[in-house]
Amino acid sequence: MELVDSGAVKTKSGRMIPSLGFALLVAASSSLFLIPAFIIRPFRFQSPRGLILAMALRQNAPLWTAVFTAGAIVFAIFLWPRISIWKRIPLVLGLCLACGAAVMSRIDYFEWMFHPVPVPGFESADHTGLDSSEMVIAVRFGNDARAYPIREMAYHHVVNDVVDGVPLAVTY
Repeated sequence: MELVDSGAVKTKSGRMIPSLGFALLVAASSSLFLIPAFIIRPFRFQSPRGLILAMALRQNAPLWTAVFTAGAIVFAIFLWPRISIWKRIPLVLGLCLACGAAVMSRIDYFEWMFHPVPVPGFESADHTGLDSSEMVIAVRFGNDARAYPIREMAYHHVVNDVVDGVPLAVTY
């Protein structure tokens, strides 16, 4: 503590509490975006409880990331004149992280992870390189047949294709 001319006591807690509030708001805003993105990943086990949590966070994230980011901006405005130039760098990075989470919570980023295959490429069964135990989704219309490997379908989830002149969407 230091004494100031007016006789008042100046403490570090004058900056500590706003800094802690800022950090917590940035962490909360970022978590609302990162937790669903981490839980819902291709090729990873997704428990029912985890999916319920991820979808609940995903549904509420647009509102709460905006609220938490606005709060972080208020704390940043309060802290800005009170901290050194070197401590402003983490402040700016925190604001970028919170603002990025607020924007990303409004975008369907799962579509980026699980994008459909617009034009599938096929090989004859002899040249596929598939293991004999590998599972496939098979479709046959007339004389035309297709097999879609499950390991590829698990990533993309949707393949748009035409089999014997019939347009279809194969999903997994």
